[in-house]
Amino acid sequence: MKNDKGSLIRPVPLPHSASRPVVTPLSPSVVYSSDTPDALDAQYEGRVQGYTYAREGHPNADVVARRMDALEGYENGTVLGSGMAAVSAVLLGLLKTSDHVVGGNQLYGRSLRMMAEDLPRMGITTSLADPADVDAMAAAIRPETKMILVEVVSNPTLRLADIQGLAQLARDKGVLLVVDNTFTTPRGFRPVDWGADIVIQSLTKLLAGHSDVTLGYVAARDQALNDRMRVFAVTTGLTPSPFDCWLAERGLLTFELRYDRAQATAALLADHLATLPGVKRVLYPGRPDHPDYARAQALLGPQTGNMVSFELNGGRAAANAFTRGAQGLSFAPTLGDVGTTLSHPASSSHRALTPEGRAALGISEGFFRVSVGLEDPEALKDVFTIAVAEAMEQG
Repeated sequence: MKNDKGSLIRPVPLPHSASRPVVTPLSPSVVYSSDTPDALDAQYEGRVQGYTYAREGHPNADVVARRMDALEGYENGTVLGSGMAAVSAVLLGLLKTSDHVVGGNQLYGRSLRMMAEDLPRMGITTSLADPADVDAMAAAIRPETKMILVEVVSNPTLRLADIQGLAQLARDKGVLLVVDNTFTTPRGFRPVDWGADIVIQSLTKLLAGHSDVTLGYVAARDQALNDRMRVFAVTTGLTPSPFDCWLAERGLLTFELRYDRAQATAALLADHLATLPGVKRVLYPGRPDHPDYARAQALLGPQTGNMVSFELNGGRAAANAFTRGAQGLSFAPTLGDVGTTLSHPASSSHRALTPEGRAALGISEGFFRVSVGLEDPEALKDVFTIAVAEAMEQG
């Protein structure tokens, strides 16, 4: 029967086109309609591919997930609302009361907080050990241990985990090895090639690369683990924004170009910093004086990244003078932007530690972490020369 009362609001089909968009369309719809209850059953039962409700998945998230799968070498990974959402999907989606997890002792600050405060509230016990020391990690394992969680390169001291040794340890003990690959990215290191069971990424950082996206990614070798993490993420609402996914895909298209440019500049900046009076030490995995240089060569090869850390002589006054003198650079607790950013761990990521705790990690008031961006290398070296000189006047 024909409706003579005018058009309904929603059932207007998209215009037909014989051509296709070059750019992935943004799909902000929260809900998707189906033709019949039988058709909806077919989707939920996995007999056909389709979308129902955006919390359960949407096209833009799937496009980014498939791009990340190709980069990391896993299959059927999931894109989530943040890097910490990815960490949560692993720790809370896979562990249960009475389980135990061993973490690296220089994990990202919020990961450490979850290990120290949130998991114990749920009856999941935790231990921390040096991921560069397999014997120390082995000593922390208990009969109830189910997982080892580490980062390839630590924040902010840029130490290298013994991934090869940890992968063997995990196999021997029958536990999962989970690697947060945010610092290194799949351009620098692919955990799947070194035996990791699960990879975590914060797309917020270098992968999306423009400081305008908050997203995470997680993937496992075992599809059953992927399914459990995805169900947990859907249930707890860790779903990413379609717009953030759309922006992230744009960033991924230039990721390798940005990575290579920033990495080349980081190597030049590290060497330059080492020549400046007032710089006590420089940490960069590509320099022969890095304490884990041999391991960096084995794990990373030439892809030693865009992160540089260094320590100024002097205390907080020198640090304040340095950031004031670094004109044109953002002093912000982030990394992976197209522009170079400065981070001061004592006042940001590691502020919750006591001075003694920071000192044990090698973090002083003069310690800075630099995420190198896409600036002209010579211009960047000039900025650091001036800023370090101003710091020394105050130090």
